[in-house]
Amino acid sequence: MTFDYNHTFENALNQLRSEGRYRVFNNITRKNGEFPKAVFNNELGIKSDVTIWCSNDYLGMGQNPEVIEAFVNAAKAVGAGAGGTRNISGTSSYHVELERELCKFHHKEAALIFTSGYIANECALSTLARFLPGCIVYSDANNHASMIEGIKNGRSDKHIWRHNDVDHLEFLLKQSPKEQPKIVAFESVYSMDGDLCPIKDIIRVSKKYNALTYLDEVHGVGLYGDNGGGLSEKMGVTDELDIIEGTLAKGFGIMGGYIAANKNIADIIRSFAPGFIFTTSMPPSIAAAAIASIRVVKNNHSLRLELHERACKLKELMLERDLPIIKNDSHIVPLLVRDSARCKEISDILLNEFSIYVQPINYPTVPKGTERLRFTPTPYHDNQKMQYLVDCLDQIWSELKLSRAA
Repeated sequence: MTFDYNHTFENALNQLRSEGRYRVFNNITRKNGEFPKAVFNNELGIKSDVTIWCSNDYLGMGQNPEVIEAFVNAAKAVGAGAGGTRNISGTSSYHVELERELCKFHHKEAALIFTSGYIANECALSTLARFLPGCIVYSDANNHASMIEGIKNGRSDKHIWRHNDVDHLEFLLKQSPKEQPKIVAFESVYSMDGDLCPIKDIIRVSKKYNALTYLDEVHGVGLYGDNGGGLSEKMGVTDELDIIEGTLAKGFGIMGGYIAANKNIADIIRSFAPGFIFTTSMPPSIAAAAIASIRVVKNNHSLRLELHERACKLKELMLERDLPIIKNDSHIVPLLVRDSARCKEISDILLNEFSIYVQPINYPTVPKGTERLRFTPTPYHDNQKMQYLVDCLDQIWSELKLSRAA
């Protein structure tokens, strides 16, 4: 008897479907200049206008005219692709300028760009952990999958500290000798619950035990601080952090990730990280667009003010209808459903009946029993759109007799 590969794969996929966790990639085509409007292309080929409520393009920079112009001009000047890895013909003036821009942005000596934030985390954490003899990594319990993967691939000892619990972090740190290399890895804004990190306290405790601090600012850069440098800038602690990891795909609306640190840390990762060394570099047009986006965002604090005003407004409207949101102080609005099948059902109803697109967030992205819809209002979601959304959600919650307990 031979092994039936397809049967094994089919059983696994059917299990996902039965639990309501099978991922459906909705075909959503954005409209240039009309964000957050888009076109939904369903499986029958029928097109319909929808409003996107779950985009990570938090400021709509992916459709900013200056950003698009920079992208187009670079593509016309040098072509579509980078032509190779950073080491072999894939470093252009655009890549160099972007890394210089990120250095200035975070007040660090050096920066290194990657094809995604996921790759940046995996490369940086795994390389640092492997390079430091006897290194121990201390990871917040709610850290992103990319950080977890990087820590795992670093093959060092690791300790997981309770989410945002600085006392627990200190308890774990004091168990090892002060001279032993340590990395404390955490995020500024946790994207699923939308809660903020006590960065100052974590830095204080980490320094006390001679640990490097590694901050993931993916959901903070562009959105917090007077210049958009992230929650660390808002708290005035940028200079005290050893490594800042960020993305170009959210607050800046493009794609790619990066780290900013001192010259030696950046050079170690540049010189030893396989995921950096053997990957074709991002197209110059992407780098040019990212440069333009960073410059627009850091000089337009009003965009950040509008973003946070819109998030507060949506939370207020949802609370008025007793919709079970997870309260937080960030720009993210998570609405609890607590059941994966129901979560998918509500998402489908919103899309097919009300022309509202929000993707269900199910396990393993969030723990079982905490399934949710995650709304990300932007400066371009006006009061009319918000009121319509809340009216639709209120109707669905009543018709399906869903819990309104937060």
